[in-house]
Amino acid sequence: MRIDAVLAARPARAVVELATSDLLAGAGALLEAGYRLALVAAHDDADALRVVYLFVDGPPDQRVEIHVRLSRDAPIVPSLAGLSFPAGRFEREMADLFGVVAQGHPQPRPLVTHQHWPRDWHPLRHDARERGPWLRDADAFPFAPVEGEGVYEIPVGPIHAGIIEPGHFRFWVVGETIIKMKARLWFTHKGVEKLFEGRTSAGALALAERISGDSAVGHSLAQALALEEALGVSVDADATRARALLLELERLYNHVADVGALCNDAAFSLAQARALTLRESLLRLNERVTGHRLLRGTIGLGTCELREAPRVEELDDVASRFGEIVALARANGIVMDRFRGTGVLAHESACDIGVLGVAARASGVENDARVAHPLVTCASYVPRLETTGDVMARFDVRVREVAVSLAMVRELLGASTPDVVSPSANTYARSGTGIVEGWRGTIVHRVEVNAEGALTRAKVVDPSFVTWPALSVALANTIVPDFPLVNKSFNLSYAGNDL
Repeated sequence: MRIDAVLAARPARAVVELATSDLLAGAGALLEAGYRLALVAAHDDADALRVVYLFVDGPPDQRVEIHVRLSRDAPIVPSLAGLSFPAGRFEREMADLFGVVAQGHPQPRPLVTHQHWPRDWHPLRHDARERGPWLRDADAFPFAPVEGEGVYEIPVGPIHAGIIEPGHFRFWVVGETIIKMKARLWFTHKGVEKLFEGRTSAGALALAERISGDSAVGHSLAQALALEEALGVSVDADATRARALLLELERLYNHVADVGALCNDAAFSLAQARALTLRESLLRLNERVTGHRLLRGTIGLGTCELREAPRVEELDDVASRFGEIVALARANGIVMDRFRGTGVLAHESACDIGVLGVAARASGVENDARVAHPLVTCASYVPRLETTGDVMARFDVRVREVAVSLAMVRELLGASTPDVVSPSANTYARSGTGIVEGWRGTIVHRVEVNAEGALTRAKVVDPSFVTWPALSVALANTIVPDFPLVNKSFNLSYAGNDL
């Protein structure tokens, strides 16, 4: 299929094979038409390297893949970084892990691999040798210096005083005002995508739900949808509704915890204590419904079985207790003053970066897979946006999403259940994509399987990978004591990023 035919017909699924010389024009046409670049995945085929670019739009659900074949001896593609900020990050990741060079990239330095990694080692290539010794004389990370009268640096991490995963934050400060912040991640790169290779569906789903512990449903569901599309497995309406319900239960306990944590970072520990108590109640509800506090082990290939359904009176109790927590926070003038105008991510910046999820909707960007790529159609879900882009907006989005999730769970349990959206037929043999609105934002998985049904390649995009750069932008001209508050208002995943 040709790009012009795709743009004219807007099919639900399409695959376009392009030469490298046509990639810039083809990708540019899709972006100009409103598609979003959701994923870039390099593949090591038997006879060549191949790069897959997944563009999505909706509603209605539309997915277009561009496939580009490359010489194994000189794997070079033209960079799309000038067209799409996320593309530039995908390209740097691809260069590190596959050795595919994005020609014309404005920042071609490594992204995933740190300075002590062997420069010529690309671990996702099938012919990759065993990793050699770490480079002991590696140069320091090339932070761009900020100079001027009174400017000093504050390094934070990568090891933190808590159980969070490692990340390094470098601040350039005048007085208490942050001039610039640079985040350095990938201290725990685990080779997750390599671990998918050769797994059957059961093993792949078990791995997917462990990618980021607080997003077990989001990642396992995205993986299940991708596998089902690749293998031609159908899912009945009851299982689909059960999956949608689990997704909202996962959203509930995480947003409740975040609302409390935001209050705690503004020194209002009473609200935090009540939020943690409510979170514990939700985790116990999860265990009763699925057998696991974090909702693991319920989604299978073509299936989703709950032990029992949540009770309406339990949902009413959650709504009442959460309402009290929110009222406490809103009545506290100090908390509200700390939230308002702090850590602003402007609408234009959110669009340029390609931010997803809560952070996007707080900056006026309507980007939600429950609308664009729905599992079910729930009348109770009506997306609403905030426009101020500050901590207050991200707080308000979470508060509203708790209410919406409770309403969706009630609707999914009701006698008049929402309609299930039938998936479209795949157009590329033995491949599939899964797109899910996790509680942090849109999760995307793409898989390819062999004739026996085992995975030959899996690509995972957690929304944190796309959204992390926005934190640095939001911190400009804030003060150092507000860093924990702004960071928590995004609450991005290290594990989901450091695959």
